[in-house]
Amino acid sequence: MEGFLYQATIYLCAAVIAVPLSARLGLGSVLGYLAAGIMIGPVLHLIGHDTHDLQHFAEFGVVMMLFLIGLELEPRALWDMRHKLLGLGGLQVVLTMLAVMAAGIAFGLEWQPALAVGMILALSSTAIVLQTLSEKGLMQTQGGRSTFAVLLTQDIAVIPMIAALPLLAVPTLMQLSPDGSITVGGAEEAAHDGMSLVEGLPGWGVTLVTLGAVVAVILIGIYLIRPVFRFIHAAHLPEMYTALSLAIVIGIAFLMNLVGLSPALGTFLAGVVLANSEFRHELESDIQPFKGLLLGLFFITVGAGINFDTFLDAPLKIFGIAVGVMALKWVILLVLGLLFKLRKRNLMLFTLGLAQAGEFGFVLISFSRQVNVLPGTLAEQLLLSITLTMLLTPLFFIAYDLLSRRMHDDGGVEEPDEIAEDGPVIIAGIGRFGQIVNRMVQSSGCKTIVLDNSMATIELMRRFGFKGYFGDPTRPDILHAAGLDKARVLVAAMDDNKAVTQLVAYARAQRPDLHIIARAYDRTHVYQLYRAGADDIVRETFDSSLRAGRYVLENIGLSDFEAAEAEKIFFHHDRDAIRELAELWDPNIPTGQNEAYIARSRELAKGLEAALLSQLSDEEDDERS
Repeated sequence: MEGFLYQATIYLCAAVIAVPLSARLGLGSVLGYLAAGIMIGPVLHLIGHDTHDLQHFAEFGVVMMLFLIGLELEPRALWDMRHKLLGLGGLQVVLTMLAVMAAGIAFGLEWQPALAVGMILALSSTAIVLQTLSEKGLMQTQGGRSTFAVLLTQDIAVIPMIAALPLLAVPTLMQLSPDGSITVGGAEEAAHDGMSLVEGLPGWGVTLVTLGAVVAVILIGIYLIRPVFRFIHAAHLPEMYTALSLAIVIGIAFLMNLVGLSPALGTFLAGVVLANSEFRHELESDIQPFKGLLLGLFFITVGAGINFDTFLDAPLKIFGIAVGVMALKWVILLVLGLLFKLRKRNLMLFTLGLAQAGEFGFVLISFSRQVNVLPGTLAEQLLLSITLTMLLTPLFFIAYDLLSRRMHDDGGVEEPDEIAEDGPVIIAGIGRFGQIVNRMVQSSGCKTIVLDNSMATIELMRRFGFKGYFGDPTRPDILHAAGLDKARVLVAAMDDNKAVTQLVAYARAQRPDLHIIARAYDRTHVYQLYRAGADDIVRETFDSSLRAGRYVLENIGLSDFEAAEAEKIFFHHDRDAIRELAELWDPNIPTGQNEAYIARSRELAKGLEAALLSQLSDEEDDERS
């Protein structure tokens, strides 16, 4: 027990010191975790070199991460990704596997271990890449989505790889017993514990059991988890939510192990099934802390497990393997990225982000050792090479940050849509504000031309049957293509204050007769839009706040009519006050130092109070009479 507490203290203290320091230096949390592992392991020798058992446990961080990613993806969204999964992801795995295999044969390996090495090195680090993409907010870029599609394909490809490895056994290695230095996961470990559902079954039996496990996960997600959550909810014990969330993830991972499938793939599938569940957010909040800690622990064990003695025995060879693999994968990714129309920042993110080898390579190496595909020396060198590529990956992301700042594209390489129609109403911005305006106008039979500079938003809108065009509404060419010269009404509904003001000013200069309705963030933004020439200015929370205030009045004693009248008086008074104060507002003077503005604001506030009291007094007199 004391040894466990000592190890836990070392790991946690190393993380607490190294990770915040790394983050403040702009290096990211992943590099901090890896550096912490190197310090407490090979450098200071505070823990032992054998971290494989702990690393196997820490891999649950990857499992939980894919479960959370699945929760963010609806099945329809996954179906929409099928072309990238099969095309971009499938080509990356196959081409990299064949290229590495050819290189291995050229360096004297037999074709069986060369093919196994190709499988191992074709995979990238799901843990590092997705964690870094999330931290840097790059997941929703075109490069981020393409990277995720490839990683998901790789995780799926682990299944046939594990199935194929026993067929590649080298006869000369069958006489050698493994030294046990590398842990074995998946179905093999379950088989050693006597808990495999596929051990001893014929091929068709393994297939049936495997498909049955996948179907079971889907059915459990659809029909069982919701009733169980409702049962837990009735107990009013918050800790039971956490227990159930962990039970779901661990139980599905265990089931996948029993049938020889990737636990990460199984939990990802469960997450997709539960993406539409009303308990999705509860699951996310319960799993997130465990995911973060276990993923961090996984990175620390990777750093702590580096065997510098093996590295010093053949440093050039190991370093050459690592650099050669990353260069080879970079070339393949570059060709595929160009083929799939990735450009500039997105292409650089795609190629640099996936050039490393990944944590699933550790599992495949372990399995390859046990089924006599790889000799021990080569396996150890591959382990170090994979670790080295993972250590270099955070540095590649730093290089991406530095280089991307020098590029003048906007991070999204999609060309604006060609707009071949026009209409009486142009709606610029289709977020939570603009979509309501658009639905109401279209429901009344009026045609709208919708513009938005987010391709993801436009694609989502199209899936629900609404037509929209991708493009920056502040660009004059796009605005004129949308019919600015003929439109009767322009709705500026973007969530960027400066963009809304810029759009209003340009539209007013081009069309003095155009009726412009603008979304405002606050009073200061109202004044800016007033100066820019907007006809109707709507503060995005004003009407909802009025309604909330009316509900308050109704529940403290006023009648529905009295509350509605108070709401009406406040609305008209505030609108008149805004127009009057807009004349006194000066952008060159802070509002708190504009004496004329402050004095008139106080007078208007007193006038509002007097108007409301007068209205209530008149209503009381009417009731008495």
